[in-house]
Amino acid sequence: MDAGSLSSSTTKTQSLSSNTTTMKTHCRSPLREQFIQRKNSKENLDRFIPNRSAMDFDYAHYMLTEGAKGKENPVVSSPSRDAYRKQLAESLNMNRTRILAFKNKPPAPVDLIPHESCSTLHQDKPAKTRRYIPQTSERTLDAPDLVDDYYLNLLDWGSANVLAIALGTTVYLWDATNGSTSELVTVDDENGPITSVSWAPDGRHIAVGLNNSEVQLWDSASNKQLRTLRGGHRQRVGSLAWNNHILTTGGMDGRIINNDVRIRSHIVETYRGHEQEVCGLKWSASGQQLASGGNDNLLYIWDRAMASSNSATQWVHRLNDHTSAVKALSWCPFQGNLLASGGGSGDRSIKFWNTHTGACLNSVDTGSQVCSLLWSKNERELLSGHGFSQNQLTLWKYPSMAKMAELTGHTSRVLFMAQSPDGCTVASAAADETLRFWNVFGAPEVTKPAPKTRPEPFSNVTRIR
Repeated sequence: MDAGSLSSSTTKTQSLSSNTTTMKTHCRSPLREQFIQRKNSKENLDRFIPNRSAMDFDYAHYMLTEGAKGKENPVVSSPSRDAYRKQLAESLNMNRTRILAFKNKPPAPVDLIPHESCSTLHQDKPAKTRRYIPQTSERTLDAPDLVDDYYLNLLDWGSANVLAIALGTTVYLWDATNGSTSELVTVDDENGPITSVSWAPDGRHIAVGLNNSEVQLWDSASNKQLRTLRGGHRQRVGSLAWNNHILTTGGMDGRIINNDVRIRSHIVETYRGHEQEVCGLKWSASGQQLASGGNDNLLYIWDRAMASSNSATQWVHRLNDHTSAVKALSWCPFQGNLLASGGGSGDRSIKFWNTHTGACLNSVDTGSQVCSLLWSKNERELLSGHGFSQNQLTLWKYPSMAKMAELTGHTSRVLFMAQSPDGCTVASAAADETLRFWNVFGAPEVTKPAPKTRPEPFSNVTRIR
């Protein structure tokens, strides 16, 4: 295999090193036809014919006969008499100017076009249209030698917009800004295959877990290895998670270790609880809670404040509701104590947890193996990657968990998913040895810039207190 590229085996896929086409954005604005209901002939009246029963003939007769006498034969009047006459006329409703006055109001005219149609056509603010979700991948890249192992984590998208994927014994970097590909490292066969990759928060440094229980740290900018972490695990390291300068590693030996990459003696805490391989690790956004899932069907919640270097740290919650391996984990970006977890082929469910109380808030049967989970950064939505039998990606609306879309294209189970830094695009890697990109999540809302505040006079002068 060429070190700088990934082979292109089909016409529908492209090499990671080949030039890729730019993503296309599709918009759809469906027109709704509104049918105007025809009125009957009795309602389609173009003029009003008065009803004689509604006429005030007494007042009309008075105005025609007696009302004009005052003007024709004026009598001597005084200011007090005029005031009394005016008040009496107002009390008896005799100040009307019309001779033929109607007691009843004429009916309202019938609209030939219903009011609903007019309001729809002349709305001040248009109704928010449902977001269009493309049903096919934006691009497909060939990923030969991708290890078909449910318990590994071989895909990650860094904050610098570079995607890392492990294929066999080699880690490749794909720059999403220009589509270029480079090889980061190829390990020896006795140390490989590579079992996990994870970008540090800075988007420059990356951790690479190996089958021989070691973890390598690399600088992607200089393409140099910085150090190797040894002595923490006895078997392969299949899961990694960063928390600032702390790199948490999970191994097949069931151990979870916090490594401070700044110091020589890097092992600072050890979490013990899992009895089988740790296949899922995720830190919360606050960096205070760690979620871990294992092949023992258990989900643990650990608290960083309770960590101790002297003894094995005690878990906060031990959750055993899943009936199969727990690998898929994702913390909610808009609710800090909400965690989503997915079970394997024997479980096939997505569960939602309040990590403060340990309560299961909801459980949804997906009907297939849950291999990966991702919350949207821009919408209240969750994306799940599945195995047998459809090998689909399912987009859910939270909290109703109504299915918004099912994305198909992979011919084998969707093992890994990663989200772009802007939150719009998702990359999925499957056992069919393809890497697909989906424009599944909505674009972030454009926030208005904050108004500029007037600087305080002499703000640059040091104050003397």
